[in-house]
Parts: sequence; C-alpha cells; structure tokens
Amino acid sequence: MLLIAKQVIIIHGYNKNQQDMITLKNNLIKLGYNGILVNLPLTFKAIEYCTSLFKEQVEKIISTLDQNEQISLVGHSTGGIIIRNFLSTTEYLAKIDRAVLIATPNQGSYLAALVARLSTAFIKVFKTLDSLNPNKIHRLKLKNIATVEIGAIAGNKNNLILGKLLPEDNDGRVQVSSVKYHDLKDFIILPYGHKEIHYKFKTAKLVDSFLRNGKFKEG
Repeated sequence: MLLIAKQVIIIHGYNKNQQDMITLKNNLIKLGYNGILVNLPLTFKAIEYCTSLFKEQVEKIISTLDQNEQISLVGHSTGGIIIRNFLSTTEYLAKIDRAVLIATPNQGSYLAALVARLSTAFIKVFKTLDSLNPNKIHRLKLKNIATVEIGAIAGNKNNLILGKLLPEDNDGRVQVSSVKYHDLKDFIILPYGHKEIHYKFKTAKLVDSFLRNGKFKEG
C-alpha cells in the first residue's frame, strides 16, 4: 500500500526563482511536509527546455525515495505548466501522487498573446512568455493523467496594472477562466492577487487538503 506523499516539489513561476516559493515551503513544513525547491530558467527559455531540466531534477529526487514512497508537485503560475508538461512526458508516473496548480494559465495567457501581437522582438527574447501564448499551450498537447489527481487554485483579486487589460475576472495576471480546465479533480477561487496568493497560509492549507484528500476543503 502506498504511503501518503509527504515530500513536495515546489516550482516557481515566470521571471522568478526558488526564493519566491520559500514562504509556501515554510507553510507546508508547518503542515507536516518536506518541501523541495527547484530553480528553472523561466524567463528566457521555452517551456519544453525548462521541463527537460525539471525532469532531470525530479528523477534525482525519485532515486532517493523508498520503494513505496511517492512525491507530490505544487506549482505557481508557469510552474504549473511545467508540472503538466512533465506529467505528459515522464516515465515515473507511479512515483507521483497528486499535484496542485496555483494561478496557472492552463488555457494560456491573454497577456502573452497581447505581447506577441505588439512586439515579436520581445517574445523572441522572453521565450517563456512566448510559450504561454494560448496557441503554444495548445501545441504542448498536455495529457490528462488518470493516475495523478490535479487540483487548481485561482485568484480573483485584480490588484495589478496589467490586470486591467484582461477582459474577465483575474488575479492581475491570469484570468480565472484560464486556470480552470475540464480534467481537474477540484477547483477553487481565492480572493488574492497573482503575486500574493502563494504567500498566504490559507493557500497552503488548501494545498494540504488536496494532497491528503483530493479535495479542497476550507476551514
């Protein structure tokens, strides 16, 4: 019988590094997890390249696990796309328990598409942003993995300037409708902005709830 996964790999978002996830890691430690941070070049490199680097790091971690031990995955923003792309390509699905995506543009980024229309030179440099274009997300052909339950948390506090450019409810960067997709096991909306949602203890508690039970239970 497989044990409840206590080891959690935590992935940062676009134009960030592992420092941005320290608060979430510490909050999950308080809830009984061993948080493992990773660094990925999520600014100037495409999603596919960053996923290949992530795969190498995860496989090293998996090699240290006990026979019946699994790991969980948690990603903020673009980190969630890395998780889904990894799950679509890895040979180690049996070692993955559940995953939580926080403010992840699963349907692609409206802002990335807008930037692409305004400046091709910009997206040639910032290749991660280009990867978030809805057309590019679709081309990744992200799979629904029946053995790995995925939950997503969206924010709807539009407290950032760029959020004013978005036509629907959003967290200042990502539209709520982009976070949600059909194959999610559970989905919840919190009243936080994109840059703060992963810093909130309430978010960590919901991550804990899903990793343990496959459902987001508040309280």
